[in-house]
Amino acid sequence: MSRIFISGSSTGLGLMAAELLVQQGHQVVLHARNANRAEDAQRALPQAEAVVVGDLETIEGARQTALRVNDLGHFDAVIHNAAVGYNEAYRVTRDGLPHVFAINTLSAYILTAVNERPHRLVYLSSGMHHHARANLDDILWRKRRWNGADAYAESKLHDAMLAFALARRWRNVRINSLEPGWVPTKMGGPHAPDDMDQAHLTQAWLAASRDTEADVTGKYFYHMKRMTANPQAHDVALQDRLINICTEISGIALPE
Repeated sequence: MSRIFISGSSTGLGLMAAELLVQQGHQVVLHARNANRAEDAQRALPQAEAVVVGDLETIEGARQTALRVNDLGHFDAVIHNAAVGYNEAYRVTRDGLPHVFAINTLSAYILTAVNERPHRLVYLSSGMHHHARANLDDILWRKRRWNGADAYAESKLHDAMLAFALARRWRNVRINSLEPGWVPTKMGGPHAPDDMDQAHLTQAWLAASRDTEADVTGKYFYHMKRMTANPQAHDVALQDRLINICTEISGIALPE
């Protein structure tokens, strides 16, 4: 049995992965943005050990969420699932950051940096990352005209970059990224064409399976098969620069 925390798991793919892991006999802690969502999540999956409440939109909110997770003790795996989608209008958080970057990129970094280090880390990317560029010179969208789809794709490229950077630095942790497919969740929309029955399997498998195919690090997956990621995701200079940017913006250093 593994003990697993899943960010952004009150609905959608995060909750689906949690349900599967519970069925497999694992112990799961959910995460919800607010108390109302936490109640909904607890009703949806009463077998969950707990629901951590925390708004990942702000730096302090993400930090406090990570600390609440730490208060629950050690986890074998963390699935970084929390995200907002590709149809988002431009909106700035209380920290002065585009909220897509704040939630999809920066909160994943903060949770990673503050959480006690697990044995496995799983980062959800997206098929849209394949056609994105990191755009680290304008990661906060101060020079470009806002495009929600591009902002989402960039953030999902950042998530893969973060996974590969950590796999390079933390050799004793299994760290991978994946795309679940474009599926008809609330985020994906009703006309998304991919298989909903497949969309939650890979992240659960990478978090808890004893299969040798899952016992790897620094890899990218789609439907439990290795896939080639955007080449920029493997660019060490870009990875390090992204981590430096996240460190500077959040004021939170990544442990060695």
